[in-house]
Amino acid sequence: MTEPLEPFFIVPGKAPKLPIVLSVPHCGTEFPAEVKGEYRADLISSPEDTDWFVHRLYDFAPEMGITLIYARYSRWLIDINRDSQSKPLYNDGRLITELVPSKTFLGEDLYRKSPPKEEEIARRLEHYYWPYYKKVESLLFKLKEEFSHVLFYDAHSIKQNVPTIHPDPFSDLILGNQDEKTADSKLIACAVENLQSSSYSFVHNGLFKGGQLTRYFGQPEKGIHALQLEMTKINYMNEETTSYDEDKAQKMQVVLRQTLQALGKTLQTL
Repeated sequence: MTEPLEPFFIVPGKAPKLPIVLSVPHCGTEFPAEVKGEYRADLISSPEDTDWFVHRLYDFAPEMGITLIYARYSRWLIDINRDSQSKPLYNDGRLITELVPSKTFLGEDLYRKSPPKEEEIARRLEHYYWPYYKKVESLLFKLKEEFSHVLFYDAHSIKQNVPTIHPDPFSDLILGNQDEKTADSKLIACAVENLQSSSYSFVHNGLFKGGQLTRYFGQPEKGIHALQLEMTKINYMNEETTSYDEDKAQKMQVVLRQTLQALGKTLQTL
């Protein structure tokens, strides 16, 4: 078996730096050669549950001094925003996909035969899951050498309608921080103010309160804060053709840039 490629890409922030690491864990579409044949080819040719183009949407961030890390591999290989023991993050009746998903969000079987067993799941944790966490940790600790407070910002997107999660359409922007546990109240207020004042519909700690990455890294008492922003895909892409919409994206980028700038300023006042 060949040595696995790093499960992430890094785009360093340019000087002057902002104390923010921006993570996009679900934009990956690749599958390692050694497991690719185990999946249904019709599904992985265009992995439906991908947070399409989110790393592209935030491609302005490094120019602002923000380090960008994003996933190489599909969440169908292993979901790095799930608990490492596959404990459910929510208990409200929605479809819960596992650490190593066996089905799509729509309930379709992903594998041609049977899903991976414990030994293979452990291998994927070692090679694809924990390296992402360790890299984020090293990026945050590096920033902590220069700044008293740093922010882990986890960026996601979802279709406007996913009946297996919720019967109604999602709001455009959903900010999550585990009911205000993963970040300082000033940072949360800053994010809420900027997102709520936009033309997009907004919810704070609604259906998405922050996944495992936000919960894992959010330690405001240690000067490490974490926020998750979920957004509906229709605001920057065409869901039907799975194509990037430059006009919609530019409008959304104005709000995102403004929010990140404000968060950067607030971090330096803590």
